[in-house]
Amino acid sequence: MPTRAPKPLLEIRGLTVNRGRGTLLDAVDWSVAAGENWVILGPNGCGKTSLLRALTGYLTPSAGAITLLGHRYGRSDWRELRRKVGLVTSALQASIPPGETACETVISGKFAQLDLWARVTRTDRAAALRWLRFTGAAALADRPWLFLSQGERQRVLIARALMARPRLLILDEPCAGLDPVAREEFLRFLTASARKRGAPALMLVTHHVEEITPVFTHALVLRAGRVVAAGACRTAVTSRNLARAFGTPLQLRKIQGRLQLRLSRRSPGGRPKEFVS
Repeated sequence: MPTRAPKPLLEIRGLTVNRGRGTLLDAVDWSVAAGENWVILGPNGCGKTSLLRALTGYLTPSAGAITLLGHRYGRSDWRELRRKVGLVTSALQASIPPGETACETVISGKFAQLDLWARVTRTDRAAALRWLRFTGAAALADRPWLFLSQGERQRVLIARALMARPRLLILDEPCAGLDPVAREEFLRFLTASARKRGAPALMLVTHHVEEITPVFTHALVLRAGRVVAAGACRTAVTSRNLARAFGTPLQLRKIQGRLQLRLSRRSPGGRPKEFVS
């Protein structure tokens, strides 16, 4: 008897979001299977943020269907479902009290709260310390949020997201604001964490191909709310697809296992020279 294929973690069909006279997302189709780690690429204004807000229930679709972790949007309580989806975004940082310790910030993830007010138990604190150790931030447990660097804050926010044991972890431009050294340290940490047993599926939102480490298996490339390409990184992340997304000739090269993107020179025939990734 043939075995059934596992259900996808996320399935989006014909997702359209209209606001006023504008279209933020236009008939987006996308599916994420268990065991896949995705990167979402595209220029500013391409629909990355709108897509995240729609799949986490903060932006109501105009048309189409979203099925997340087996639950259909509009037929399930999305407030409860959000607890199974970890979200790391700089938008959270302004809502965290300056005097709140890193440990308290992590614990707040269990309750999906900002500015923790729930009663904290020894079990909660022990779990928070475990996740801080997991992210390499155990030494920060009692340090107030105000005195954490940007890189330290990102690790604490990841530990906070993991506190609820999500099946999917969304990282919304986590390297924004990091200096080059801090960025490389963070990407090494992210890669090592993703390879650990029981790690959630990853979804990295960025517009920098340099942040695509080997742990990412698939990519979704967007332009003006539409899908340019979706699939395995080797076929989706190409010079041609990125040139379409960013609206300019680009060269994609791989140097020492990492991708780099440069503006392309045009050949005498007017066509952009292309590097195969």
